[in-house]
Amino acid sequence: MFSHSSSPNALVPYIGNGYDVHAFEAGRPLMLGGIEIPHSHGLAGHSDADVVLHALCDALYGAMNEGDIGRHFPPSDNQWKSANSRQFLEHAIGLLRQKGGRLINADITLICEAPKISPHAESIMQKIAEIMQVSQKRISLKATTTEKLGFTGRKEGIATFANVSVLLPDLEEE
Repeated sequence: MFSHSSSPNALVPYIGNGYDVHAFEAGRPLMLGGIEIPHSHGLAGHSDADVVLHALCDALYGAMNEGDIGRHFPPSDNQWKSANSRQFLEHAIGLLRQKGGRLINADITLICEAPKISPHAESIMQKIAEIMQVSQKRISLKATTTEKLGFTGRKEGIATFANVSVLLPDLEEE
């Protein structure tokens, strides 16, 4: 059993996990981590379909026991059509701060055959750190392939996993 401090202001570590996937679609810009990446196709979705920011939002919401991105920004609500996912991440990190919490780190893995992520990784991490108002040292981004297996291997879309560690006041004390 995890032992909690008796201090009423003690922060407790929580971990959140997020996942998102979108198919490629012609005629749209490809947004990854708040950066437009040159590519022949963008991603299909109600908003800008930024799989990196969506997975990161879900990880943050999960760590706070606040559901998922769809709970806060329902795709059935037309005000979010073509929305910039930056505002979703700003909401998630703002909610964390409103609850008295802070980000320890975020670890993100992109899964795709194309485009190559390494030329853009530094810019993506910088943009995420800027949006979240944290040091870039708290943001880790990796990319991998599925060795041409599955939908990402067939270059049909992109998937992303995100994990976050946060410190929050004890949720059981709410």
